[in-house]
Amino acid sequence: MSNTPQMRSLTYRLAYVDQEFMKRPELRSQRISLEFLKPEIVLQECDIESTVVIFGGARIPEPGQDAWTAKNETQKKNLQTMSQYYDEAREFARLCSCYSATTGYREFVIVTGGGPGVMEAGNRGAVDVDAPTIGLNVVLPHEQIPNIYVSPHLCFNFHYLTMRKTHFLIRAKALAVFPGGFGTLDELFEALTLMQTRRMQKVPILMFGKKFWKNLINFDYLSEQGMISPTDIDLLTFVNTAAEAFEEIRSFYQLA
Repeated sequence: MSNTPQMRSLTYRLAYVDQEFMKRPELRSQRISLEFLKPEIVLQECDIESTVVIFGGARIPEPGQDAWTAKNETQKKNLQTMSQYYDEAREFARLCSCYSATTGYREFVIVTGGGPGVMEAGNRGAVDVDAPTIGLNVVLPHEQIPNIYVSPHLCFNFHYLTMRKTHFLIRAKALAVFPGGFGTLDELFEALTLMQTRRMQKVPILMFGKKFWKNLINFDYLSEQGMISPTDIDLLTFVNTAAEAFEEIRSFYQLA
C-alpha cells in the first residue's frame, strides 16, 4: 500500500521537500546557506568570475516616462530631471559589457538589484550589446517584479538581504553608485565599511552625479571632524558620465 496514514504524515516527508519544516526558525542558518550556495553554484557553472555592480534608485524613470512614484509636483520635477541617470546607467553598462565580451563574458559582467529605474537601465545596457546580465532580486513588502532585461538564467531572488549583499560584492571589480534612496545608501556604506576595514579588496567606487552626492553627504566634514581618515575619502571617485566612469575602470585595472 502506498497511501497509508503513516505515509501521509508530515513527519514522513523528506526534510528538504517539507516546506513547512524548512521555514521553521531553527532552520534559518540552513536557509541562509542555501541562499549563498544557489547563486554561487550557478555563477561558477556560467564561468562568471567578476562583475560590475550598478546601484541606484528604483524610482528614477526612463526619459520621457512618468515619475510614477512622485508624491507631489516637486518630486515629479526632480525625478524627471534625474532621468538623465537612466541613460548614463544604460550607457555605462553597455561600455562594460562590450569589454566583457572580449573576456568571453567571464569578467566585468553587469549585476543589478533586478528591479526598475537605474537597475533596469543597467541590465538594459548589457542587453543592448547581447551580453548576459545578472539580477539579484529581493522579497519586499511590496512585490518587486524582475525587470525584463535580466538574463533569465541569471535572475535570482533572495529573502535575506545579507546574502544578497554578499553576492553583490563577492565578485565585484567596480561599483557604480547612482542617486538613490535608503537602499542605495545602505549598499554604498556597506561596501565602504568593508573596504575601510579591509574585509574587501579596494575597487573603484564610482559616484555618479557629483552635485547630488556633494549636497547629500559632506564627506569632507566627516573627515574634518575626525570621524573618518582623510584617505577614506579616496575610496570614492565622483563622475558625471558613463565614459568618464569607464575610463576610471580602464585606468585602475590598466585595461587595453
